Amino acid sequence: MPTLSIIVPALDEAAGIAAALTALAPLRRRDCEVIVVDGGSRDSTADLARPLADRVISAPRGRAAQMNAGAAIAQADALLFLHADTRLPADADRRLRDGLARSGRVWGRFDVRIEGRHALLAVIAGAMNLRSRLTGIATGDQAMFMTRAAFAAAGGFPDIALMEDVAFSARLKGLGRPLCLRERVVTSGRRWESRGVIATIALMWRLRLAYYFGAKPAALAKQYGYVPRER
Repeated sequence: MPTLSIIVPALDEAAGIAAALTALAPLRRRDCEVIVVDGGSRDSTADLARPLADRVISAPRGRAAQMNAGAAIAQADALLFLHADTRLPADADRRLRDGLARSGRVWGRFDVRIEGRHALLAVIAGAMNLRSRLTGIATGDQAMFMTRAAFAAAGGFPDIALMEDVAFSARLKGLGRPLCLRERVVTSGRRWESRGVIATIALMWRLRLAYYFGAKPAALAKQYGYVPRER
């Protein structure tokens, strides 16, 4: 049985999926399984992923639905959810297993570093890590992980178009505060740099505030530039 299931939701990631999965090869050799959940890619994402993952499955488009589908077939007692444009530290599996066992906590996340040329990306990452420690809320960019029992107790990711990570963190907080590992995952800064770093910061804060005050995630997703699937 694998000791950790790494679940990677993907959609039209042909340009980078092979490199992302190749980086996970050392963890697979240490009894971690890698499950790629394709959300209906129009490119060769699934074909490129098959030789480099333990399982490649399809699910309805949307990170929450895809991650839940991956969790449903995962075999390990610990689950880690990894964005396709995020890289784990080399010993991520050991760090999270040891950290959970030592702390007695049932879920957590890594600190994050945002890769890119803009000087503000380091500031953004530092603010994300600090905010997460203060609030107990994690984001998908921080490679959330948890025990299988905690995932089930929290009901899985809510199938909403945006903010599924924030909503799920709030559920998991009912089971206890997160383990915040200082080892850093590295995530791509492409969405900040392509849209403008300052503009993206302003957009994300506006969306978070709107969500906090009850705005519907589907409407927020459209403002973010993502068209939710039809129910």
